[in-house]
Amino acid sequence: MLVFGRFLARGGRSLGALVFLLAAIPGAGAQSFQSAAPHAVLLDSGSGAILYEKAADELMVPASLAKIATALVAFQEIEQGRMTLDTEISISENAWRKGGGVSGGSTMFALVNSRVKLGDILQGLIVQSGNDAAIALAEAVAGTEANFARLMTERVRALGLSKSVFRNATGMADPEQKVTARELARLSDHLIKTYPDLYKIFGQREFTWNKIKQQNRNPLLAMDIGADGLKTGNVDDSGYGLVGSAVQKDQRLIVVVAGLKNARDRASEGRKLLEWGFRSFEQRQVFAADETVGEASVYGGDKGRVALKARGPINLLVPRGSNERLNARIVYRGPLQAPVEEGAQVARLLVTRGEVKTLDIPLYTAEAVKVGSLQQRALDALFEVSTGWIRKALGRS
Repeated sequence: MLVFGRFLARGGRSLGALVFLLAAIPGAGAQSFQSAAPHAVLLDSGSGAILYEKAADELMVPASLAKIATALVAFQEIEQGRMTLDTEISISENAWRKGGGVSGGSTMFALVNSRVKLGDILQGLIVQSGNDAAIALAEAVAGTEANFARLMTERVRALGLSKSVFRNATGMADPEQKVTARELARLSDHLIKTYPDLYKIFGQREFTWNKIKQQNRNPLLAMDIGADGLKTGNVDDSGYGLVGSAVQKDQRLIVVVAGLKNARDRASEGRKLLEWGFRSFEQRQVFAADETVGEASVYGGDKGRVALKARGPINLLVPRGSNERLNARIVYRGPLQAPVEEGAQVARLLVTRGEVKTLDIPLYTAEAVKVGSLQQRALDALFEVSTGWIRKALGRS
């Protein structure tokens, strides 16, 4: 049964809803903003909240933005010990012809039949958007680019991204290759948080290979807005797109804009959306690290309730200058069945502003609950039977 937990205010007083605590936080609505981009998303990395969206779930052509997923697979290969930055990657004739200097597309200018360390391949892929780097990497990991593309799709599915489909490692035009702005933002957020050291490549301003220096194509990096990644892309069918990220005062925002007419508009819309986000929202701490957030009921235990905590402080991103109300609830399937282990994820904290979800984080048990005595279990059983009849009479489950 889906139930709602009980919140605790500081000092242990019970609260029917966190809304009373949140009411003390000034501001909960923001000035309106309209992006000229056909597709746009602004994501707050700290809370996971979507601050702005426009056609965020409509399928679109990724172009070279697909290389973010290509990089993800490579990062996972390194994490799992199957490759290292010193692993040598062979540049096949296929990779050279389809993605090298003779192809006319973006390239790192790797020589055919040469061997390039993975660390350099990643710089060629990310900084120079090299199609030769992407294809060579795909062949090294999965044998063929088609196999690698299936792996890309599988890996993003494992992250809960259900709409994106990849057919190649480069982002070259394919009628079946589609992504959404929302999923690109979520994918980028995962990559940044999970691979912080490797992510630094996205902020690298330039890279030289085969005596050819190329600048990073991400225009946000040259702006004084705290940008440190990610990628640009454009093909005839998609227009100009950008996934970017920037940090100001410990707050990270991720922006996606796509479908724009030219590179100048892409840069301008990306910057406008980031600056609006930093200007219009502020972080407020609701619960400190290791502070009890609320309680969940327990069936058959030596205690009738168990305290719930988050892993780390809970911060809310709230718009400046509005008195709109925030609402919150703890949601879990319960009552929990004893025994309950300490540190088990059993609930989620959901905070909404109107129809917009501003926070959704897991909550964990702060202590263990043992199986109760025979008398305690009998009382719990009697309570469940009685409340079950009441729920049935009310038509609830």
